Amino acid sequence: MTAEQVDMATGIKTPGSMRRLAARYGRGIGAEALARDLLGRFLVRTWDDNNRSNTRAVLKIVETEAYLGHPDRASHAWAGHRSKRNESLYLPGGHWYVYFIYGMYYCLNVVAGDTSNGEAVLIRAGTAVQNAQRMEANRRKAISARRTKAAGSAGAPGRIDLAGGPGKLCQALEIDREFDGLACNDRRLYLAAGDPVTDESRIMRSARVGIDYAGTARDWPLRFQLKE
Repeated sequence: MTAEQVDMATGIKTPGSMRRLAARYGRGIGAEALARDLLGRFLVRTWDDNNRSNTRAVLKIVETEAYLGHPDRASHAWAGHRSKRNESLYLPGGHWYVYFIYGMYYCLNVVAGDTSNGEAVLIRAGTAVQNAQRMEANRRKAISARRTKAAGSAGAPGRIDLAGGPGKLCQALEIDREFDGLACNDRRLYLAAGDPVTDESRIMRSARVGIDYAGTARDWPLRFQLKE
């Protein structure tokens, strides 16, 4: 673990691995390279509960997918598409893009590159580093709420997959459209240095999932997974 550093926004001493990445992180780098670099980084969520000091939950990013913007049929910015929903894709790299799918799930993305192409990286999965209890409670709450809405009663959820998919990850960290367009070093949700992966043998590349509609782009090897 690296030496402690002082977070300039909070004045709190934290291990170097928890150091926030700069707001410019993700600029000048395309989504493919960014998706690779995000593996091993930390995703940090803080809450200010009852006016007490912030509580913090941390996930290590272990799976990402790159979306290449205009030329990528699987991207929300394919062929230059622009709307109120995807406006954050056209911010400079280093901002959050959060969207809602299937009427029930939020997905968290890091905008990459510059303001012209709409590239982004979907954070698909993470593993708990700190405060798994709170993340599990958030997941159980979301599962129970969905079951109640669907069936009129809420059974007790069994074993919880904490953040093994993009929707689950957002439930665990209570991420919604409120974070869309914020910088990736916002104090409530930020990227931290973590433990960048230097050994390429620990990384598996494959085609992205759930994009059968995307023509030849369906087979592009833009999914990155960290072998633990």
